[in-house]
Amino acid sequence: MLSEVLNTVWGSHGILWIALAAFVAGIVRGFTGFGTAMIFLPVAGMFLQPIEALTVLTVMDFFGPIPLLRKAVKDACRNHLVMLIIPMAFILPVALWFLSYADRQIFRYLVSGLALCLLLCLAFGLQYRSKVTMPMLLSLGTISGVTGGFLGMPGPPVILFYMAGPYRAAVVRANTLMFLFSFDALFITTIYAFGFLQLEAVFLGLTMVVPVVAGNLVGAKFFNPQKEGVYRFAAFCIIAFSAIKGLPFLD
Repeated sequence: MLSEVLNTVWGSHGILWIALAAFVAGIVRGFTGFGTAMIFLPVAGMFLQPIEALTVLTVMDFFGPIPLLRKAVKDACRNHLVMLIIPMAFILPVALWFLSYADRQIFRYLVSGLALCLLLCLAFGLQYRSKVTMPMLLSLGTISGVTGGFLGMPGPPVILFYMAGPYRAAVVRANTLMFLFSFDALFITTIYAFGFLQLEAVFLGLTMVVPVVAGNLVGAKFFNPQKEGVYRFAAFCIIAFSAIKGLPFLD
C-alpha cells in the first residue's frame, strides 16, 4: 500500500513545478510571514484537484515555518491572534463543504483573482489608521475562514489589514505567520473529520516539506526590518507572476 502511494506521488504530473513553487513560496514566507498560498496554489492548481492542492499546501506549510515560530511568538500581538483564530475555526468547516463541490477551473480563477486583488490593494497603498475594534477582528477572522476553507487562502484579509495599518514589519510578519500556522492545523483536523484527507496528497505534501523548509530558512536569512520596502516589492513581484501564471486561459 505504501509503495503504491509513493509511486503515485513521485509520478505526479508536474511534480518538479510543484516543488519549485514550494521552494519559492517558502522563501517569500520566510522573509514576509505570508505568501505561501498565493504563490503555491496558482501553480499546484494546474496539476491537482482543488482539495488535493489545498491538502498538499497545508501539509507542507505546517512544517515550513516551524523553525521561525519561536521568534514569531515573541513579536506577535497575541490579543489580535485570539480574536482572528476563533471565528476562523467556526466558519472553516462550512467553507470546506462548499470546496468539495468546486470546479477545478473556477477554483484556479478565484485563487489567482484573490491573489491579484490583494496585490493591487497593497501596491496602491491602501491604508487604515482608525482604532482597531473587537468586532473588526472577529469579522476579519470570519472572512479569512471563508477564503481559507474555499480557496486555501486565509491570509489575504488579515495580511491586507496588517500591511495597511501602522504596524512594524516584525509584527506583520509574526502575526501573519502565527495565524497561518494555526489555520494549517485546523484545516488538517477538519478535512480528516470530513473524510476528505487523501493519502496521496498527504505524502506529496510531505515530500514538499524539504523545499518549503529550505525556502523558509533562506527567506528568514534575508529578512531585515530596515529594508521593509525591498522585501515587500520582491514579494509583490513573485506573487503577481504566480497568480498570472495560474490563470487557466494561459495554459
